[in-house]
Amino acid sequence: VVSDDEKRTRYDQFGHAAFDPSAGFGGAGGRTYRQGPFQYTYYSSGGGFEDLFRGAGGFSDPFEIFEQFFGGASPFGRGFQRKPHYTLTIEFIDAVQGIEKTIVHQGKEYTVKIPAGADDGTRIRFQDFDVSINVKEDKAFRREGYDVFSYHEIPLTLAILGGSTTIKTLDGDLELKVRAGTQPSTTIRLTGKGIKHLRDGRRGDHYIKLKVMIPDRLSRHAKKLVQELESELN
Repeated sequence: VVSDDEKRTRYDQFGHAAFDPSAGFGGAGGRTYRQGPFQYTYYSSGGGFEDLFRGAGGFSDPFEIFEQFFGGASPFGRGFQRKPHYTLTIEFIDAVQGIEKTIVHQGKEYTVKIPAGADDGTRIRFQDFDVSINVKEDKAFRREGYDVFSYHEIPLTLAILGGSTTIKTLDGDLELKVRAGTQPSTTIRLTGKGIKHLRDGRRGDHYIKLKVMIPDRLSRHAKKLVQELESELN
């Protein structure tokens, strides 16, 4: 065994079991090896892998069995062809509201209907090709799932005295009432004003965080008024 390179390699890997007839090595048209609980056989000629498939289903190529699962196109053979894949980049608001785009595939125009609520990475499948959607980032809105988040700036006087302000939503401008004494970073939730679910038509929520803007410059008179306010509050 030591003088034969092949036998020595087998002995180094599998020990004396490689040469024990009861261990099952070398039978049925191939060479069988065991390592721990595993057993595997290599076939180099007749009676091997291809013969097993031929006896079971009559396939001349063992990988032709994949044609039964891929509709006649084996991913390993000549018959398999990958579908063309296109990417469309759209605006954030177009993804929210839905839009139609046109692409050209093999010289023919196709209309791609992008549903309301589509997200970055949404894939639309056609018979002959697939389309993936890339959604641009928006300066005003940020999306998380079907919820949308935005900031809205209000002056200090409005936060103190209360009143109303016009905010931007996915459905257009909305007049929002601000309570007197509103604190910085107050978050307002608009239920059902978020992004539409693709399947059932429900909508997420819109969360608006109010940013109270502090003036960085004051006139002499304005500064005096603030000082008077400070004394009054204290």
